Amino acid sequence: MIPNAIAAHREAVLHKQKRAMLTRKEILRSARAVFSRDGFEHARIGEIAAKAGKTRGAFYDNFKDKEDVFFAIFEENYDRDLAELGPVIGKLPTLGRRVEALGAYLCELSKDRERMLLNLEFKLYAIRQPRKRRRLAALYAAMRVRGSIPELSRLLPQLSDKNSSTQDCDAFAICGLLDGLALSRFFNPEAFDHRELAHYMKLCLREALNGMGKKKPARMPGLL
Repeated sequence: MIPNAIAAHREAVLHKQKRAMLTRKEILRSARAVFSRDGFEHARIGEIAAKAGKTRGAFYDNFKDKEDVFFAIFEENYDRDLAELGPVIGKLPTLGRRVEALGAYLCELSKDRERMLLNLEFKLYAIRQPRKRRRLAALYAAMRVRGSIPELSRLLPQLSDKNSSTQDCDAFAICGLLDGLALSRFFNPEAFDHRELAHYMKLCLREALNGMGKKKPARMPGLL
């Protein structure tokens, strides 16, 4: 009897954990939709919970506040991208093939309007909330290039010899290029279709990566 009771207890605990994980995923899915539609500052916890078919209590069982679920979205993106992209990049022997694979992956991500809007919302929130910047900066550093390039050292092993500040500078440069291209396509899809996006994204990647490690030009007097 005792072994049966222990087994039943373990099964009940496992079932509860699975339900909790499912509830968390459903709330995250709902939060993505609400944040991308309304922006972080206008989103409401009650609406996020209701859209997921949950109560406010269920929300607070999984997240401390609206900011907590906002950050969890990007942590989830990072984990997914690392799992999907890392093994692919690691198996390719040449820089050219890695750039092609990375460009193709980013082009697929750029079709996700919800995710692109969330990326923009993340940065706007960081700008508007300077007191939160330390936590945001720590998360962004982990994400590297907005979660789309989890670790540049996987793409360019030679970057592992560079200091962290130089790696961050390289990452932010690529990030700006890719974000600009993706947003331009959503802003004017008739003039800038997906084929053109793929072409320019890979072109920018090649130029940026080929320039990494080269000596940067000296700053001209009087220029910012």
